Amino acid sequence: MSRSFIDADIAELEKIALLGAPNWWNTTPIPRLAIPSIRMSDGPNGVRGSSHFASTPAQCLPCATSLASTFDLDLIREAGEFLAAETKIKSSVILLAPTCNIQRSPLGGRAFESFSEDPYLSGRMASAYVDGLQSQGVSATIKHFVANDQEHERTAADSVMSERALREIYLYPFMLAQKLAKPWAFMTSYGRINGIHCSENPRLLQGILRDEWKFTGIVMSDWYGTYGVDAALNAGLNLEMPGPPRWRTPILVNHVLSAQKLLPSTIDERVTTLLTYIQQQTRRNPEVVYGDGKERTRDSPEIRQFCRKLAAQGIVLLQNRNDILPLRANRVRKLAIVGPNAKASVISGGGSAALKASYIITPYQGIKDGAFTDLQISYTLGCYAHKYLPTLEDYLTTPSGEPGWLATFYGHKENGELTSPIAEFVLNDTRVKLNDFLPAGLTKDWTLKMTGKLTVDKTGPFELGLTVAGRAKLWINSKLTIDNWTKQTPGDFFYGQGTIEEKATVQLEANQAVDVLVEYTNSYPPPDKDDEGTTVPNAQPALMRGLRLGGCESIDADKAIEDAVKLAEDSDAVVFIGGLTPEWESEGFDRPSLDLPGRQAEVITRLASANPNTIVCIQAGSATAMPWKDEVAGIVQAWYSGNESGNAIADVLFGKINPAGKLPLTFPKRIQDIAAYPNLRSEQGKIHYSEDVMPLFYFGHGLSFTKFELSDIKTTQSDTDIEVSARVQNTGSVAGSEVIQLYVAYPDKGITHPPLQLKAFGKVHDLAAGDSAVANLKLDKWSFAYWDERKNQWKVEAGRYVLHIGFSCKDVRKVEVVELEKSFTWTGL
Repeated sequence: MSRSFIDADIAELEKIALLGAPNWWNTTPIPRLAIPSIRMSDGPNGVRGSSHFASTPAQCLPCATSLASTFDLDLIREAGEFLAAETKIKSSVILLAPTCNIQRSPLGGRAFESFSEDPYLSGRMASAYVDGLQSQGVSATIKHFVANDQEHERTAADSVMSERALREIYLYPFMLAQKLAKPWAFMTSYGRINGIHCSENPRLLQGILRDEWKFTGIVMSDWYGTYGVDAALNAGLNLEMPGPPRWRTPILVNHVLSAQKLLPSTIDERVTTLLTYIQQQTRRNPEVVYGDGKERTRDSPEIRQFCRKLAAQGIVLLQNRNDILPLRANRVRKLAIVGPNAKASVISGGGSAALKASYIITPYQGIKDGAFTDLQISYTLGCYAHKYLPTLEDYLTTPSGEPGWLATFYGHKENGELTSPIAEFVLNDTRVKLNDFLPAGLTKDWTLKMTGKLTVDKTGPFELGLTVAGRAKLWINSKLTIDNWTKQTPGDFFYGQGTIEEKATVQLEANQAVDVLVEYTNSYPPPDKDDEGTTVPNAQPALMRGLRLGGCESIDADKAIEDAVKLAEDSDAVVFIGGLTPEWESEGFDRPSLDLPGRQAEVITRLASANPNTIVCIQAGSATAMPWKDEVAGIVQAWYSGNESGNAIADVLFGKINPAGKLPLTFPKRIQDIAAYPNLRSEQGKIHYSEDVMPLFYFGHGLSFTKFELSDIKTTQSDTDIEVSARVQNTGSVAGSEVIQLYVAYPDKGITHPPLQLKAFGKVHDLAAGDSAVANLKLDKWSFAYWDERKNQWKVEAGRYVLHIGFSCKDVRKVEVVELEKSFTWTGL
């Protein structure tokens, strides 16, 4: 698209409009020039569509740590292709994914969204994901560029690191993705790098991304991750998201133009790049861009099978004492299932990764459906582990008897009275987010009434919880039960912009419906005064609006544990299913500790004491503490595995799938063993990246139901291009797959390097007992490079490099030495 076209045909107001957005999910159309709007949607583990409020059901894939655990580039490329089809069915042509930040600490709220702690593995996984997505014409938006590795003070914190750490670790996966897959869009992170916000950083966006890496696509901000007008435009940020824009308005842009802090030619450059991108996405997907705009849901047996396979391939078998797994009929007749996640729908982390799944297979359902004949399965809770009370959509019907509850919007008259109803919707979720949708016709202040009938299947006390960003009250059978309206306590709900969960307990009768009414308003309560008479706001005005209603049966916690122990004593084996939930791992805040929430650790220890055949299955996006490791027989890391979680877990437990997953990160024994410790939070506005670690389980670890051996290792070298082949033989009794990992140890040339660096991996699939296959691994100059801070270049030193080949960083089966005869440097890709 030529500059003359931009100057001659697009008015200044239209140029400004193009650099912002009209809403949360679309680019700005220019009807008079037939420039369409193109739509984007959140990933990265599924495509939610263009509404938080009334989401169209979607397929939920496993989280990024699960994907990385496959070590299978072909499979991840397939996942990208799958997500492309999901994106198009939601009338979108841009997926806001993948996330390839570094899992610097497992406590990071979005750790589950990122592939690995290792920059090479992260970059290869991201490349395969992007390649699959874009092969079908859907634009990837790789994020968050760069160092969005924790959530604490994420919009302000300054990541303080050396240039070498920035290049070799945090930029490296983005660089690999650009080199191998060329994403069509980048999204900037919220924070700062060495003092400058990433969305305003010309060295990052222009110097590195465009000049060094030759990126030609668009750069967009994270949502509300733009902090001014001229700095971001001058740095190279094409698109401020979401809309309507806060900064790229005619008044503000013209103000900085008149002050000559921004040149008209810069506006033209940003618009040209954006229009080129819109044109390319329109030509690739005309049937989507010019389609009916409706969002739909895909489902078929083939789709479900792919989701199930993808989930199972990411599961990591961490421990298997006495070959307790797979569960077999000749050893187990009575199986106890215990744990807070067993019957819960824990499929994803929270925040922008969350979506409404078209269906969910819980672990209990999967195990029950997948069990061998005559296995007696019993269940008990054991303990709760929620942060917020579980959502209640499965127990609600509308006043007219439909599943869900009824949302009715009202405006406010001048005297404060409500108008007649403006719009009604039936929602099948008690998480109600209002940030990206409001019906037309509302006044500045407005009210939402959520009504329904709540029916439970057990008589007894029932605890309810109401959390808001805004103000709300809950009535049960017309009785005010929770007041989160008059006075509020700030909490971390809705990215830290809402309240804590206010709770109340009511007595409910089995199968007797009670009327539920939540009245919500978008306005905030008036300021309160503290004991000294100082005015204190109850809640800060927020960009987000919404509410959440939760609830569950009130239990005697001690009795719940004793019931679990008694069941364990009367069973042949126990499967405990626990871990975290989207309320513990989410965008907006970091985890407080490695510990499993609630009394899970106590329950696991008691179960193991009662029954030595106790297997622990953890659903979480990153590492958790396992003080009970030496007391249990089996440990299965199931991650967040998407809507097929239950079936995938069952497939591994019963041996229908031989696990082949490998850890993409090190599991520390305690918080002090996290490599980044103690620099886990922002302190006085800075996060110091001054990264030894005492692991619980090492990087690359993962067991199988069979055994493998390496032999016939051959190395062929041409300068820095090195090929390593190895024969992998299944020496066990059942079929299985295995990952071959190659680590490089650099020579001592006065520069400190990690002892081992992953530089290649490969996977052999479905080897029958006794069979073998050859794996081929390739190294190149990047496999031996480091960043020379004195010359600001990549450098390879002449010398002897040691190649460690095996099945994890601690299971090395063969060592080879290669010699590089000369040193050299370069910049760019």
